[in-house]
Amino acid sequence: MPKTNAAPTFDARLRKGDKVTATVDLPGVPAGTTGKVKLVNGLTWTRYWVFFDNGVELGQISQPALVRTKQWAAYQDHRANRTDAPSGAAASAGDTAAADAAAPAAAGGSRIPEHLLERTRNRKKALGIG
Repeated sequence: MPKTNAAPTFDARLRKGDKVTATVDLPGVPAGTTGKVKLVNGLTWTRYWVFFDNGVELGQISQPALVRTKQWAAYQDHRANRTDAPSGAAASAGDTAAADAAAPAAAGGSRIPEHLLERTRNRKKALGIG
């Protein structure tokens, strides 16, 4: 039986010569800029060298940063309609965990445990460094 609500796939492997569009801002290339794949390399991590229409040539571009130009409109619709936000109790638990993890950094502290910082201070003091 055919799938009726299949999500579009934008991660199909690109080939040399494919016309592509940048999905994110890249160095010198704003999102939505078109270009052409000049080289595909990599075994476990496929990377692309793309010559963009604005004259910028970039290499080492991963697949999520590119989409075929003919799929660009569908990609934009898909990105606008997707819901990645967690819902319900999981959202509040996730937000609390993220806030707890960010609290030391936000308070001017460090992510390094205090006992290790204290050990470093004591050793520096013993050596007469600080």
